[in-house]
Amino acid sequence: MKNILIKPSKEHLSNFVSLGGFLIFIGFFDVLANTFLDLNLTGFLPSKLSYLAPLIIGTIGLYFIRIEFSGNKLLDKINTNFNSSNLNAVLTLIVIFSLIKYIPPLLNWFIFDANFAGNVKEDCTGDGACWVFVKVWFNRFVYGMYPDAEQWRINSAFIMLFALVGASFFVPLKFKKYLLIFLLFIYPIIGLKLISGGDFGLKYVETGAWGGLSLTFIVSAFALILCFPIGMFLALGRRSNLPAIRYTSIGFIELWRGVPLITVLFMSAVMFPMFLPDGTYVDKLIRVLIAITLFEAAYMAEVIRGGLQALPKGQYEAAKSLGMGYWRMHFLIILPQALKLVIPGIANTFLALVKDTPLIFVVGLLELAGMVNLAKTNPKWLGMAMEGYVFAGLVFWVICYAMSRYSQNLEKKLSTER
Repeated sequence: MKNILIKPSKEHLSNFVSLGGFLIFIGFFDVLANTFLDLNLTGFLPSKLSYLAPLIIGTIGLYFIRIEFSGNKLLDKINTNFNSSNLNAVLTLIVIFSLIKYIPPLLNWFIFDANFAGNVKEDCTGDGACWVFVKVWFNRFVYGMYPDAEQWRINSAFIMLFALVGASFFVPLKFKKYLLIFLLFIYPIIGLKLISGGDFGLKYVETGAWGGLSLTFIVSAFALILCFPIGMFLALGRRSNLPAIRYTSIGFIELWRGVPLITVLFMSAVMFPMFLPDGTYVDKLIRVLIAITLFEAAYMAEVIRGGLQALPKGQYEAAKSLGMGYWRMHFLIILPQALKLVIPGIANTFLALVKDTPLIFVVGLLELAGMVNLAKTNPKWLGMAMEGYVFAGLVFWVICYAMSRYSQNLEKKLSTER
């Protein structure tokens, strides 16, 4: 009997499984009763011990069923994946108990007790989320203060961008370089002209009126398009044999990586205009786009440099033996291999760029998070900050998750490992 209680064994499998299963059931039942019935089965114990009782009982139960090579496939799978040690047993129970404890109240607030219908704050009743706030302000969350009658221009600019990016997956290889040149050097001018107006009979809309999710996309898209080639040339420059190019690249990279983005934005919005000649004006949004692009390009350069350094020296020697010059060697042999190695790092830099865009509110540009800050101060909607921030968080999560999944698929597609 002493051995049965101290060391679980295969010889007494049924006894251990029965005892362990019963204790695990007691632990789960206590958590479920406390969560859904507001009933504390261990309330007679001291408060701290009562709070930890389900975890202690469940851990003891998992210890009793931890029998190696029991012959039961389900039991062996549970022990291998969730119950291989006492620490893993405790962590498993903490995760499961936390989900049981906190997911139902979250779902109640998010969906079941939430208010979706109505147009004013008074239509929100109960303890759930007031999604009426998001519904009423949705247009401003997407377009900021951009005039309603001109919002088709923003839609057209992004439809054009998505069409160009989508076409790059299907056009023949000989046309891709021309499409890339158009996307990098011509489309940014067309897109900004279409959104800002002032030409071709389009009404001029000052950048102060741009905002919301569309401004988040504008800043992210242009910075993503431009920071990659700049970072690539900086990475090549840092590895150059020419001292002037190498030290210039090092100085640029270390300068921009050594200061916070928020100070870079302040410099671009406040101090940069002081160095311009009299009568010269550069729009604040253009200054912010340049600042974010150069800031992220410095980080991109280091990511790409890591890929360049990971390649064996033989790749360079093989390319030179074929008579290739510097640029042909790098664009045809070196960079395709190096970029493939650092796809996770490139994706991480892009994700950080997208999530850094809310910082532009410090210079007076209200993207999605900035519009939420503005909406929550409206006297008619005071107290609705939670719903706005949850909405903004979900939008950023969807964008970043989609980018992450694409990078993983691209990494798998280009993988040469077998």
